[in-house]
Amino acid sequence: MGKTITEKILARASGLPDVSAGQEVLATPDFVLAYDWPGQTDVMFREMRDQLGIARIAEPERIGFFIDHMVPSVTPQEEETHIGTRKWCSENGVDLFEKRGIGHQVASEVGFAVPGAFAVHFDGHVSQLGAFGAFAVGLRRNVLEAMVRKQVPIKVPATVRIDLEGELPKGVMARDVFHHIVRLLGPSFCRFQVLELGGEGIENISTEGLQTITGLAMFTGALTAIINPSPERLAYALTRARKQIEPQYSDADAVYAQRHRISLDTLEPIVVAPPSPANTRLLSEHAGLEVHTGYLGSCASGRLEELRVAAQILKGRRVHQGFSLHIVPTSHEIMAAAAREGLIETLVEAGAFVSSSSCDFCYGRIATMAAGQRAVSTGTLNVRGRMGSIDSEIYLCNAATLAASALNGRIIDPRPYL
Repeated sequence: MGKTITEKILARASGLPDVSAGQEVLATPDFVLAYDWPGQTDVMFREMRDQLGIARIAEPERIGFFIDHMVPSVTPQEEETHIGTRKWCSENGVDLFEKRGIGHQVASEVGFAVPGAFAVHFDGHVSQLGAFGAFAVGLRRNVLEAMVRKQVPIKVPATVRIDLEGELPKGVMARDVFHHIVRLLGPSFCRFQVLELGGEGIENISTEGLQTITGLAMFTGALTAIINPSPERLAYALTRARKQIEPQYSDADAVYAQRHRISLDTLEPIVVAPPSPANTRLLSEHAGLEVHTGYLGSCASGRLEELRVAAQILKGRRVHQGFSLHIVPTSHEIMAAAAREGLIETLVEAGAFVSSSSCDFCYGRIATMAAGQRAVSTGTLNVRGRMGSIDSEIYLCNAATLAASALNGRIIDPRPYL
């Protein structure tokens, strides 16, 4: 009987010849990742010292910390949180990536997205490392244990396989693929399982697009998402890899809990209406709705592909009077590449406010909305209060829809601009 890529990765991490879905194992994470956050990481540092009596991490090379929230600091308390994280990382010999960009993206840039690796974080959006063939999961309660002990207990999850066919039509992007999956199968069809994407059509989606899809996996109920690595993604990941691990691939006769096929050719732009990431609708259902602000960024967005399509639509035009367009490249590496291409110049000339990379726009710490305002966003969530007032609204959409809507002050189909 064949095995899935997830089963193979967890077998290696557990030191076992093979494992199967439902089996309880003790697995060794190759990487333990976290971003500093008050009430989370500072508590972990204190518990490690005071409750566990551990003065120094035994294997600091496995660990990576990111300062990507509260950037830049606006209160002394926020900066004190950062100071504590800097101090702990320095004392423990742990690599700290500060103000380099959103950690989930930076993790892939600095070598944590190793095909075949097992990685953990307390934030579930780490699942986007699955675009490179890594099994990356959010273990909120067990991250400290993963840092200080060799193994963590984990139940081998079953896998749901979705095979993609065809190519995306003009104006339809990877984000629409994910939201179509939720629209078709529901927001919990993959509950406590792994979402594995495959099929011939997957090679018609860019690596950046696959990072978007895998990074949003939690909104299907999935523990994480994963893709068998292609030569292109191997070339990116292996040249940066922090550890030598044999890439894994699902067997042709692997056993799946469910299997589905989706044709990309027939997809349309989708808008996710408030107040839930499950509230997926065709864009046409909300076309013409007035919007006041836009956010292109987050760990699920803001990469070169999306900056390019936004610049294509905005080039030679101006953002609608009174509309606030915030564009936040996902990392400094991406921002520098966008600057070299002239994308930043185009976006700024169109009236966009382009900011250095930070998570803060996504959760409303920066550019907060007032009551009655509506946003179009490529962020991760559209729940009430996510970007300001609980009486504001967030409509999630792809980058092309966002740019076209910014020009009109209303939700607009981007396809005529392309």
